[in-house]
Amino acid sequence: MARPLGTYTIRIRGRLGETALSAFPSMTFELKDGETVLTGFLEDRPALFGVLAQIEALDLELVEVREVKSPDSRTPGAGDDVADPAYAASMNLTTFLGSKPIKRMGYGAMQLAGPGVFGPPRDPSAARAVLRRAVELGVDHIDTSQYYGPDVVNDLIREALHPYPENLKLVSKVGARRDRAGGWHPALRPHELREGVEANLRSLRVDRIDLVNLRLVGARDPTGTSLEDQLGALENLRREGKLDLIGLSNVDQGRVRRALDLVDVAEIQNLYSIIDRRDDELIAFAGERGIAFVPFFPLAGGPAQFAAQTSIAQVADKHGATPAQIALAWSLARYERMLLIPGTSSVAHLEENMSAAEIELDNADLVALSHVAGPGSSAQ
Repeated sequence: MARPLGTYTIRIRGRLGETALSAFPSMTFELKDGETVLTGFLEDRPALFGVLAQIEALDLELVEVREVKSPDSRTPGAGDDVADPAYAASMNLTTFLGSKPIKRMGYGAMQLAGPGVFGPPRDPSAARAVLRRAVELGVDHIDTSQYYGPDVVNDLIREALHPYPENLKLVSKVGARRDRAGGWHPALRPHELREGVEANLRSLRVDRIDLVNLRLVGARDPTGTSLEDQLGALENLRREGKLDLIGLSNVDQGRVRRALDLVDVAEIQNLYSIIDRRDDELIAFAGERGIAFVPFFPLAGGPAQFAAQTSIAQVADKHGATPAQIALAWSLARYERMLLIPGTSSVAHLEENMSAAEIELDNADLVALSHVAGPGSSAQ
């Protein structure tokens, strides 16, 4: 669990009415000099993000966030009337996947295949070097799938890392297949899901996969298969010892709720990033239930799009980091069970991504980054 943050005052431009104030039931308020000042204890970073998200949703103008008192004597300024607002709270770099401890920075292997995630890479030896370097840097979970290639990425992982380090967790997904031209097609019937798991076991040369994600397609399954039958197939495989945990990918909150009535869900893997926050509510839902959240494309948009955001660029300059590193650091600060799997086929880029975990964003950074605009965001 993340270390408690402490008591905060949050200044908002203007005088909030009764309806707006009711959105912050855990905080007291006073009206002062044309501003509303909220004061309350925020137990962790998700709580702070929740308040900031509510302010943004109500289209309020945030003026300042300031820590007043910290419960942790290690906090700079503890015991003073006002602690240093530039203090960066410690961030856990490990969390849990189900009941398993796991490091929050992992590696997504999809980009190791050829163009279009189809066929072999131009330089297979370079791809294997990336995998070995990832493990050297402390990565303890790799995200992959048999349909990346197909078989290509799993073969590279096996060639580079088998026999696997004892602490390495392999996460895969099923629900799709490839045709001879590289096209993508759903493979969501129970027998296809079983075949997908068996294909991953075979190509990775393991007896059990640590977690298998069921990747769904759109609001309605084109195969007409029920979610109950799909998860039932994976649960049967779990009971047979062929997989340990079940996750969901490309899902909305309604489907997650239905799934939780059927099986234990260890992770949700969806599109999410600092510039695409459409799943904010789903992350809050996951947090209430201790479910890991894994953005499958945490750097969606690419370096140029992050650099074009003034707030990201300014925070990057402050920390001597790249805009992409700030995007990753923000995601880690967003939720204590957020796991990142940025992918790359370059050792240098891998090292840059991994070093993002060393960046501790302070409260001023988080306020600045709360204004980053993108799909699903009301920031201006």
